[in-house]
Amino acid sequence: MTQTISKSKLKANMLRIFREIEEGGEELIVTDRGKPTLIIRPIIEKKSVDDVFADLRGKAIVHEDLDEPTTEDWEALR
Repeated sequence: MTQTISKSKLKANMLRIFREIEEGGEELIVTDRGKPTLIIRPIIEKKSVDDVFADLRGKAIVHEDLDEPTTEDWEALR
């Protein structure tokens, strides 16, 4: 859920609010006299496939050829 905050409240608590946005990843809409004027959101860096699966590397055991067609397996389910 996107939260909103007035410019005056943002100014008084800016560092704390920025830290919360960085940690939580949520965006914040800043208002001026009740009208939305800005969106503040963290920059999220995308992880590479190697980084995402690093913890699993070397833990999977494959007993079959992954490139072999599986049409026979699907035919058996019909």
